[in-house]
Amino acid sequence: MREVLIVDGYNIIGDWPELRDLKYERLEAARDKLVDDLKEYKAFTGREVIIVFDAHLASGGQTEEVISGIKILYSKHEETADELIERLVYELLREKVRMHIYVATGDYVEQQVTFGGGALRITARELKTDVKNAKRQIRENVEKRNNTRNVIDDHLSPQVREMFEKWRRG
Repeated sequence: MREVLIVDGYNIIGDWPELRDLKYERLEAARDKLVDDLKEYKAFTGREVIIVFDAHLASGGQTEEVISGIKILYSKHEETADELIERLVYELLREKVRMHIYVATGDYVEQQVTFGGGALRITARELKTDVKNAKRQIRENVEKRNNTRNVIDDHLSPQVREMFEKWRRG
């Protein structure tokens, strides 16, 4: 089943302490860190990830970019991120494809609106825990893979192993 995670970008940045601290130094760095964290999460969970940033005070239309398979949307002039998220949920539900849509935000009103619209809500804290668990699981899988011996090598006779070694060295 298709799963889509829509993230209220600035809301999550304002909620996660390490991103909140980073945004005071450089907002772009906080956005980049959020994208990096969600890249790993996307790779681990297989969920589509859409991050929505509020740009309603900037002039111009809605902009979109894709970084490592993550769609990043900036709302258009006079459209809030919340309004864009609600529209995305509605558009995804109209596709008539079986899917779960998750909306990650710390905004209680937005959680209620999107939940009422058919999406499942994830609090900022829950998303942080999910991302942290995904990173831990990825790290454990890599360590396990690195600690696993080459099983084929264990089954080769010394003569065959020597022949392969000579062949490898040319």
